[in-house]
Amino acid sequence: MKKEKKTNPNTVKEMYQHAKERYLQFGVNSDEAIKKTLAVPLSLHCWQGDDVIGFEGASELSGGGILATGNYPGRARNGDELRKDITFAISLIPGISRLNLHALYAETGGKKVERDELEPEHFEKWIRWAQEQHINLDFNPSFFSHPLASTGYTLASADKKIQNFWIKHGKASRRIAAAMGAVQKEPCVNNIWIPDGSKDMITDRSSPRKRLEAALDEILAEPVNKKNIIDTVESKLFGIGSEAYVVGSHEFYMGYAVKKQIKLCLDMGHFHPTETLTDKISALLAFVPGLLLHISRGIRWDSDHVALYSDDVRELCRELHRLETFDKVHLALDYFDASINRIAAWIIGARAFRKALLEAFLEPVDLIREAEQAGRPHERLALMEEAKLLPIAAVWDELCLEAGIPIGSDWLSCVSEYEEKELSRRR
Repeated sequence: MKKEKKTNPNTVKEMYQHAKERYLQFGVNSDEAIKKTLAVPLSLHCWQGDDVIGFEGASELSGGGILATGNYPGRARNGDELRKDITFAISLIPGISRLNLHALYAETGGKKVERDELEPEHFEKWIRWAQEQHINLDFNPSFFSHPLASTGYTLASADKKIQNFWIKHGKASRRIAAAMGAVQKEPCVNNIWIPDGSKDMITDRSSPRKRLEAALDEILAEPVNKKNIIDTVESKLFGIGSEAYVVGSHEFYMGYAVKKQIKLCLDMGHFHPTETLTDKISALLAFVPGLLLHISRGIRWDSDHVALYSDDVRELCRELHRLETFDKVHLALDYFDASINRIAAWIIGARAFRKALLEAFLEPVDLIREAEQAGRPHERLALMEEAKLLPIAAVWDELCLEAGIPIGSDWLSCVSEYEEKELSRRR
């Protein structure tokens, strides 16, 4: 790429002072907004780095209602390469990062270990790496890309052999997540998503859901230290091969989370394109102990595009700030794009989320609430509109400067250099 002149830190400081004064006119302390933005953890997803292939010997993602498209050069081929890429990506992202692992990223030393027999030791390299990087881990059982998922049914399968295999896998995953939580002294979020469903219309929608409920009950009965793990369940509107019927629908998991009093996962790409998560948050938090929110971008369907500084993400962050509910919500990226530089995909999505979060903390919410409570809806609307043009860009540059990461688009040259020195050798 064409080299651009690096951003001058002195210019950043000068611009920030003007922005700081402007925000103070609206009663907002921008210094505090920066601190709050950097303090919210965001879990990066390991599967962006290798197109959800994992380390079981597969050459591509297979089955499970999901698909990674593109063949941009430089895909991570093993744990060492993937960890190196993630370490580099995190160095260009401000704020507290976590890492979200799927079970198919187990490292077994070349030995064939089935997913229902996985143990914490198979993730020892990840645990050790996380400690070295001073980040925490989250986890997911992998109910896809496996011969016993080829029918389109796993936990909801009518075949007891298949269902029992996946139940054992779910139990093993909870033990692994709890072990990670024990080491890092902070709970590991263990998220259950399954691809079960039908490509075309079926007559019996009830039986698969009853089987799924029973399977989940058995998995969650696995004895683990609840201080080390946070259980969540995730729905989906439809997937490839399950266009007509999805067993784990939003309504199913919403009811299940309320019944079991566990946290519910909402993915921004798992709903109808006109349906957003923002209004669901306060409604659900009245009945479930918390939420896991997957930051993604669906285009026409759950296409898992790289998250951007979009209206949906911005409104989501504003709602979280207005509700003051960051203690009940976990945030993670979830997309996979193999058509562009995979490391850049991580950085673009994570930085976009941080920008939206910063904007939320910079919103003059006290003034807006005051107008609303006083019955002045015109004033409320006007303040919301004025807030959109406040100088957030100058505050964002200051945030990056304080976090010790490249300002503006300066990070692009770092990625280009890494691509030339590291990724080009993987072709």
